[in-house]
Amino acid sequence: MRYSILLIVLFSFRLLSVKADEGMWLPTLLKQLNEKDMKAMGMKISADDIFSLNHSSMKDAIVLFGRGCTGEVISNQGLLLTNHHCGFGQIQDHSSLENDYLQDGFWAKNKSDELPNPGLSVTFIVSMKDVTSEVLKDIDPNLSETERENFVAARSLEIVAKAKENTHYEALIKPMYNGNEYMLIVTEVFKDVRLVGAPPQSIGNFGKDTDNWMWPRHTADFSLFRIYAGPDNQPAEYSPENKPYTPKYHFKISTSGISENDFTMVYGFPARTNEYLTSYAVDQIVNQNNPLKVELRGKRLDVMNEYMNADRAVFIKYADKYSGVSNYHKKWAGEAKGLKKANAIERKRETELEFKRRINESTLYVDYIDLLPKFEEQYKRISPVQHELDIFSEGLLSSEIIRFAYGMRQLEELNNGEKANSDKFKSDAINKINSHFKDYYKGLDISLSKVVFYEYYSKTKKEFNSNYLYLNTASNAEQINASIDSLFAQSIFDDEADLINLLEQDDSTIVAVVSNDPAMVLAKFYYDKFYNEIIKEYREINNELIPLNRRYVEALRVVIPEKKYYPDANQSLRVAFGKAEGYSPADATDFEWYTTAEGILEKNNSGNPDYEIPNKLRTLIENKDFGMYADKKGQLRTCFAASNHTTGGNSGSPVFNAKGELIGTNFDRNWEGTMSDVYYDINQVRNITVDIRYTMFIIDKFAGARHLIEELELVK
Repeated sequence: MRYSILLIVLFSFRLLSVKADEGMWLPTLLKQLNEKDMKAMGMKISADDIFSLNHSSMKDAIVLFGRGCTGEVISNQGLLLTNHHCGFGQIQDHSSLENDYLQDGFWAKNKSDELPNPGLSVTFIVSMKDVTSEVLKDIDPNLSETERENFVAARSLEIVAKAKENTHYEALIKPMYNGNEYMLIVTEVFKDVRLVGAPPQSIGNFGKDTDNWMWPRHTADFSLFRIYAGPDNQPAEYSPENKPYTPKYHFKISTSGISENDFTMVYGFPARTNEYLTSYAVDQIVNQNNPLKVELRGKRLDVMNEYMNADRAVFIKYADKYSGVSNYHKKWAGEAKGLKKANAIERKRETELEFKRRINESTLYVDYIDLLPKFEEQYKRISPVQHELDIFSEGLLSSEIIRFAYGMRQLEELNNGEKANSDKFKSDAINKINSHFKDYYKGLDISLSKVVFYEYYSKTKKEFNSNYLYLNTASNAEQINASIDSLFAQSIFDDEADLINLLEQDDSTIVAVVSNDPAMVLAKFYYDKFYNEIIKEYREINNELIPLNRRYVEALRVVIPEKKYYPDANQSLRVAFGKAEGYSPADATDFEWYTTAEGILEKNNSGNPDYEIPNKLRTLIENKDFGMYADKKGQLRTCFAASNHTTGGNSGSPVFNAKGELIGTNFDRNWEGTMSDVYYDINQVRNITVDIRYTMFIIDKFAGARHLIEELELVK
């Protein structure tokens, strides 16, 4: 008995202490759950300073930037700081061979030079409120998962409509704890956001693929935008008459830096985590999903590299696409490596054994006794389906001609008898065509299509063939290449001018050409096969896993109540806290917690093209011309690592010191730490931040944009 009690105590201690810095916490619950721990770690401000509905607080200077990053307001004139890679799409859109802002950088000399970005918005949080009781009121516990989703959606629409009534605000309801709770989030969305400044890519993405997801780093991953508003300081569509937004709150910027083990805090919109997955799910990620996806993306990157390195115009067209493919290629590889190193599958099993032990020892938990056996059964079912899903999405969908053709299938619906409808279809089609071919290169797509079709046929476990690409053997690369060449030779979907000319023909001609085009026929065949078979089967199994996951999170909170639980990230506003510290990724390898500009020169001297830098930056560093941005030793610190729990969506998130002053901009995690989306290990998870002094050094000393520095509120 004493031995059993000791095991329980040790298990509980591990849950509570080893993972003390884990968590992406709802700011509305900081006072209840976290404030005491945060103050014990050194925080000098209060939970009310971080999030308040009664007065302006730090939340009023945090924005969801676009659809997937975070930004922070750093001046009383609406100046916004985020990552270079978050603003990359906008920088690329404004770039050309004549004005290559990717290569040369961009700095608006005054507000009239700031560049508008159609479609870009930033979203402030107005309020957050628990509405679980309203959403789930009178819900029938016996509903199927689809019926439950429909019930929750209908009830949520009612609540959202009421919250938005007679306001200019937006609102949405986010599920928490896998749908056990719900949060109403009221937002204010600004749609006039202009590009103010960005360093050259050689600075903003210094290290490129070599350093992506790695530590140590020396990357000035930042860009500057400005929020504009109408005459009433409220959101407005773009207009030259709009004025810079006057924020409710903006961040002070610390020029004194921090020391090792100091308190740090990240505030932002983490996109997605799955911290409460079972060992069965983690096993599938480590041993099946990630290895396959990493292999397929690696082959795509090889093709893209070949064409982008040969032609600068192609490089500009594909820079954003390449970044997207490369980012998760390396992330998935690091995630699998980190999960193995942390022995995450076994750690999950330990939790499950403790869970089962407690269930078996108490009649209070009898409702949960079937959970883990059902998980095991469902993951055996979903494994082969997941394989087909990954093969399709990471393989065939990478062929741009196939994806584009399928996106144009509405042209088959043209009706000669309805001119207004016909004109709208054609107008929409022209917009799609212009957008697609702006960043398209036929030669690259041909080579890429050959690679991904070969990989698909080599690895798929099902018979998916078409009259336009029929293979007698899955390994016949020569036949695949000939079929792809024939496809491009016959299709109209690889030529912008031919498509535009086609739209000038009568509707019946357009429908006939599009319907019989080999790319359209092939695209519809694979998409229909995919949706009708793979997705249908996947959704059936997943609809059984969703309620299991919901019950499991509920059960963990009941059966193991001594652990503090946070809801998985879902792009709602969260706070993470930790301390500035290095780590040891391997035996006899210890990484310091910060880097300096000296490391830029060391990497640059290695000869790796990913470490090229402008001559002006080299000169500034060699002369130690750091100005007021040097630390006490006269060094220019570039980046630092800390144990804050972050994920995608935290890109661009502000990082604060104990006083709530801005000390940097979060932009990455260490490679081994990418597994924190699934399992957090304080010994190897680190977020990576651009030191705010390096950001200001680039703006001031490198770019000469002193007028932007003068907007900021600097504190010692």
